[in-house]
Amino acid sequence: MAVQSAALVSVEEYLSSSYEPDCDYVDGVLEERNLGEREHSRLQLALSIYLGVRERQWNVWVLPEQRIRIGPRRFRVPDLCIIPRDREIEQVPTKPPLVCIEILSPEDRWSRVERRIEDFLTMGVERIWVFDPQERQVFECTKSGRRQVLEDLLEAPPVSIRISELMAELD
Repeated sequence: MAVQSAALVSVEEYLSSSYEPDCDYVDGVLEERNLGEREHSRLQLALSIYLGVRERQWNVWVLPEQRIRIGPRRFRVPDLCIIPRDREIEQVPTKPPLVCIEILSPEDRWSRVERRIEDFLTMGVERIWVFDPQERQVFECTKSGRRQVLEDLLEAPPVSIRISELMAELD
């Protein structure tokens, strides 16, 4: 994984700076996130629309590329996260989202993604959904481990996604 900056950066500097694209922050080091190509972008858009039109029905917020404070010196930026609407609004959430969603890019390796997943699980996120647009696969990660989702319905009540509908947007 490429590191954007070898020099250590303070939390305050990270939070007061904008990076294009936004970076993860791990113990003072800025970590680049692999940028998606067409299928990554299409799937992120499809997920944003699919989930976004159901926000009020499910009483959630759908936030693309939202910084999440995992710990005192650790921030991650999932492709999407879903946060209960009845929670106190935080500019940088410190409470675990209902779901974090990662969309794999062709350059992504599971070892890098697993570090991100472990951070989300440590924070208390119960479900992390990993979409692989190249292989048209979806994985659900929980404290129990990682499993490939073989059924069409992906659920984290009250949220549910028809995987076939989303993948059809890539064709």
